[in-house]
Amino acid sequence: MGREQRAPRKRSTTPEEPTATGPRSRRTEFGLAELIPDRDHPQAWSLLLDGAPQSHVDLADPTRLAFEYQRRLGHLVDLAAAPGKPIRVLHLGGGALTLARYTAATRPRSRQQVAELDTTLTEWIRAELPTPSSWQIKVRGGDARAVLERAPEAGADLVIADVFSGARVPAHCTTVEFATLAARALAPGGRYAVNIADGATLAFARCQVATLLAVFPEVALIADPAVLRGKRFGNLILVAAHTPLPIAELARRTATDPTLARLEHGRELAAFTGGAPVATDASAAPSPAPPPNTFKHVGR
Repeated sequence: MGREQRAPRKRSTTPEEPTATGPRSRRTEFGLAELIPDRDHPQAWSLLLDGAPQSHVDLADPTRLAFEYQRRLGHLVDLAAAPGKPIRVLHLGGGALTLARYTAATRPRSRQQVAELDTTLTEWIRAELPTPSSWQIKVRGGDARAVLERAPEAGADLVIADVFSGARVPAHCTTVEFATLAARALAPGGRYAVNIADGATLAFARCQVATLLAVFPEVALIADPAVLRGKRFGNLILVAAHTPLPIAELARRTATDPTLARLEHGRELAAFTGGAPVATDASAAPSPAPPPNTFKHVGR
């Protein structure tokens, strides 16, 4: 799903990469964090918070994005500028820093800031899954919205909101006011990407699309067709901008992913909202809780 995250402390040399042996756990300020080893990759781990999957990290290959929603966000990192060109990224959430690691590995010298509310989780991830000292990942402990409010105007090429409290997106990070703050933080030509979760009637997802369309002229949605049909609970990626989105290239890339994806844009996406209301600070609610057993055996 995703959590607010904080950067590892600086080290003078490239850190030694720990080999996965068995599960590790730590009680944090907001729940039980677990690192579950990947049986097929000896230096890879899944981060779970209270049983909900948050991130997957492969220390041996930070460009390997195992979770489907992270691969889709990775496509947006790839399309943010010419290949290899450094970019400025503001991560509102980040789990075990998977997307920040991916950006640093694929776009050296990129400047990145990550927000994480759970500072105990941050310290634990720093120790268990360290990053090279050369990566320019700065982290600020605090609420994602508070960090976004203080973000420099036009200071980011890409803003990624992957903010979850447990398995739910908190209400104050779902509103038109929040989206307006994200738009303010974007440099000309920049893009805003959001990870959410929904299922069944998709009422929350429809509301979130309507909310972004109230701020941005360009919005697209990427999700598993089964999720869009309400057949299962899962992640949906929204991307928004004030300039045309690379729809054709984004569709091509998602079509090559191991999991099926459907991309909605334009009239089809406007119709998807079905007249859903725009979320405001006065009316917003968190995303729905996952159905029972949604994450049973995930990452284990």
